[in-house]
Amino acid sequence: MNKQIIGFLLVCLTITGFVSCSSSSFDDIVANRRSVRSYDKSKKISEEQIRTLIATSQEAPSWANVQATRYYVVMSEEKLNQVLPAMLQNKEKASMAPVLIVTTYKQNQSGFFNGEPSNEIGNGWGAFDAGLSNAFLVLKAKEMGFDTLIMGLRDADGIKRALDIPNDETVMSVVALGYGNQVPKRPERKSLFEIMKIK
Repeated sequence: MNKQIIGFLLVCLTITGFVSCSSSSFDDIVANRRSVRSYDKSKKISEEQIRTLIATSQEAPSWANVQATRYYVVMSEEKLNQVLPAMLQNKEKASMAPVLIVTTYKQNQSGFFNGEPSNEIGNGWGAFDAGLSNAFLVLKAKEMGFDTLIMGLRDADGIKRALDIPNDETVMSVVALGYGNQVPKRPERKSLFEIMKIK
């Protein structure tokens, strides 16, 4: 079999999913994901890429599968300029990213049955589920070649006004998304002896 035929077969197998072009394992993605605070704003991200990213985030587990997390994707210059003043100390970092994703959760869904909290955590389960979704989001972003920064310092009321977010949703975080201008060093992690107990 000549090289052209072999090459053609490899392309076909790759397209159909039998051979993966990606050499990145899950461990590689986790190890290389960083909080990036500087972006190349000239490099754009398409709506189709955003849809792929959010679809993966939807696969995160949620309480009773209520999927209470919501995503407000800010891509236009007009909306970015409206959201930036609400980013407080993160304004400069946020202004460098071509996309901001505001994540919220609908109140009284995760952790609730028949309108009542199922345990003492209450709406904390909504925050927990949103955190899981954000984790899926930033890892998928890394797999797609993007960098991210999850920002918690923000004026939630200002963001709600800018994006017409309903009152029954709680703003969790704003995720900067883009192509990083830097490769931050990996911060030291605590030893397992400090964070884990096996009994």
